[in-house]
Amino acid sequence: MKVKPDFILEQAPWPALLVEDTATVRNANQAAVRAFGSVVEGDSSLLSNLWAPENPINPEQFLVCLDRSAPVPDTLLLKVRGGATIPFRSHPCAVNRDGRKYFILQLFREPSGSASGSPGPAKGEAQPVEAVVAQKQKLDCALQMIRSVVLDFNNALTSILGHTSLMLHKMEAGHPWRNSLVEVEKSAERAAEIAHDLAAFSRQDKDSRSLTAGNLNELLRSTVELFQGPGSPTVQWDLKLESQLYAVRFDEAKMQQAIVKVLENAVEAVGKDARIAVRSCNLDVTEERRDGTATLNPGYYVSIETWDNGPGIAPDVLPRIFEPFFTTKPNRRGLGLAWVYGIVTNHGGSVTVSSQLGQGTTVRIYLPATRRYVTDRPVKGDELSGDQSILLVDDEVLMLTMGQMVLSAFGYRVLTASSAEEALEMFSQTPDKFDLVITDLVMPSMSGRELIEQLRRLAPRVRTLCCSGYARPAGPDEDETYLEKPFTSQQLLRKVKQVLS
Repeated sequence: MKVKPDFILEQAPWPALLVEDTATVRNANQAAVRAFGSVVEGDSSLLSNLWAPENPINPEQFLVCLDRSAPVPDTLLLKVRGGATIPFRSHPCAVNRDGRKYFILQLFREPSGSASGSPGPAKGEAQPVEAVVAQKQKLDCALQMIRSVVLDFNNALTSILGHTSLMLHKMEAGHPWRNSLVEVEKSAERAAEIAHDLAAFSRQDKDSRSLTAGNLNELLRSTVELFQGPGSPTVQWDLKLESQLYAVRFDEAKMQQAIVKVLENAVEAVGKDARIAVRSCNLDVTEERRDGTATLNPGYYVSIETWDNGPGIAPDVLPRIFEPFFTTKPNRRGLGLAWVYGIVTNHGGSVTVSSQLGQGTTVRIYLPATRRYVTDRPVKGDELSGDQSILLVDDEVLMLTMGQMVLSAFGYRVLTASSAEEALEMFSQTPDKFDLVITDLVMPSMSGRELIEQLRRLAPRVRTLCCSGYARPAGPDEDETYLEKPFTSQQLLRKVKQVLS
């Protein structure tokens, strides 16, 4: 029986094998079947069936060396379809599944003339085409492995954030464990930023679909809340947000990093009687306008403004604040405003800072917007509840457990399905039973998008919500029915309310 039918390297153009520590081949991708034939197609094939006797060690010794991180031969001689012996450069890695250790062997055919001590290209000669292809294959392999790690990492983080935020929501403000849970949530959010960066690095498409329409007011509220927990500096926060804010397409993780850095600087600057104000507003620009170092072309914008009553920035210092490592604080690498500038300008926006000694500092961020209003009425805790029926679909048990616990705790009736096929069968029996279907976008056999297409054939008006930590909405129309992993319980509940309304 194969251990992992949805082998992460199934579509790789080079041979890849999933090998148990007993030297049993438990899975092989299509490229391996093409290279080695039927000897790797069985449920319990043996690595020794491929192993040429000319190798210096046998398969069992090879795996023992891998397990102990001992040196192994870089090149293996393997018997391919037809009986020939061919040198392959191996790239092994260890994985743990279901309490057992396995090894993924990725095999790249050596260029002609490189086997058994044959000379390669002389110094100064161009690399053969096969070597260039092999390098590209290695890069493709690394990117594919990163994508797989990001998917698993985001699911684990979503479970951590979901359970933690649910406990914080239900816990009394003075509970002795609350501070620890807040730190767990902050750590998980930091890990989510890392996962987001890895996903962006490995993603093939780099277009604007990575930016989704969202509510900047929600982001500002949740970011300010990070600075208001127990143990945080005593600051009087003044939060005034535009009730009908223009819609902005933005990368939520990156934009939160920028706002956090601005607020960190403000918190560090203020002393006694500390006050920090945060504002959001719409801005219609009919002709070119300048604000300090920012130039705004005609169009629609959302402005985010923060002000603190700190000591201010000296005029000779102000021009240097966007330098990467410039700081006026001891033992600090920098103000972080170069990072803020990079994030904002990558969104097509501008950032400017104004300050006077003794009168505080103001930071304004301008982001391009469309004149479409986003609903912005803060949802209270008791308004997150509902009594509708929800079908939750995900191939990860962690996600199903967390989603069911959170939604059930707020009154929803939840059924779960661990595959698109199971969900389709459940839905087809009683299509009018479910008010909402929440599905992961990336699943084996049938994707979330394919599932939604099938469901709409049965019930054209069915409401759906897609979740993913890697795949993105296909277009702007899907932004309002998309929730990016990882997410908190409150983000899930608010999105469910939005879709059901």
